Amino acid sequence: MELTTVWFILIAVLFVGYFVLEGFDFGVGMLVGLMAKDDRERRVLINTIGPVWDGNEVWLLVGGGAMFAAFPEWYATLFSGFYLPLFMILVALIIRGVAFEYRGKRDDQAWRDRWDWAIIVGSFLPALLWGVAFANIVRGVPINEAHEYTGGFFNLLNPYALLGGLVTLTVFLVHGAVFVALKTVGDIRDRAHAFAQRVGGLAAVLAVLFIAWTAVDAGKLSVWVAGAIAGVALLGGLAASLRGRDGWAFLGTAVAIAAVVAMLFLALFPNVMPSSTSELFNLTTENASSTPYTLKIMTWVAVFFTPIVVLYQAWSYWVFRKRIGVHHIPASLH
Repeated sequence: MELTTVWFILIAVLFVGYFVLEGFDFGVGMLVGLMAKDDRERRVLINTIGPVWDGNEVWLLVGGGAMFAAFPEWYATLFSGFYLPLFMILVALIIRGVAFEYRGKRDDQAWRDRWDWAIIVGSFLPALLWGVAFANIVRGVPINEAHEYTGGFFNLLNPYALLGGLVTLTVFLVHGAVFVALKTVGDIRDRAHAFAQRVGGLAAVLAVLFIAWTAVDAGKLSVWVAGAIAGVALLGGLAASLRGRDGWAFLGTAVAIAAVVAMLFLALFPNVMPSSTSELFNLTTENASSTPYTLKIMTWVAVFFTPIVVLYQAWSYWVFRKRIGVHHIPASLH
């Protein structure tokens, strides 16, 4: 297997990890405004992801860095053409991270409410815009012979991309609700189950439409297979949640997200960014890649450091594996 293909697969794996892990972070962040009844319940929701949310974002940093080093033409075209939506995602992630750290610095309800809104909006925007961005990458955007994006912001707001955004938004909400049910006890857990069922039906319908649209356009058996796995896993996760099998439910939504991301990368390959102007202007794994020597050095670095990062993150999840509830949260921050 050529190193360009290896790094395409590695970047796909990094984004699979990012969307599976950060997906429930985004879902929980949005549920702070949709499900919590009071400040103590909001603190319970935030505490479910408190020990892991920043580690989950490492997958995005590594994925972006790998894209920059392995496929600099892809990185340059993507980040210049998608500048506004990616900038909005970046600002939302920064504000959201600051909100997690600052909301508890003062024992003042108005102060906490403002930061809670920052968490909600900072989770909503990336959950929506990541789907829009990746759908556009797969669909193809106007790119000229010099590999420069020639469209505008409204080129990105097409029906397929907007459907992709709604899919990530609703599936992340379900994923977050399932994670809350897995990590909490009592009334919050019961309401998380109910919320997952209510939103799960809409998420399933939107996901099936998006999967079918993608598979028909791609015309690849592998895309159909990955899409079928995603659909079955999502329905299985919802069924497990209905029976109160929280671990299996979380596994189902996680597999569904992983399969959808894999489907998008399978639909994309061997392109990394198709041109809707002309197939001759497509960015591919060959014409967008770094030199073979650079890829070789990167491969050795990845072989050494990736297991360390995965083992450390797995250890952190194991340490913070216990359920929590309102009774664990004091009435006052001080």
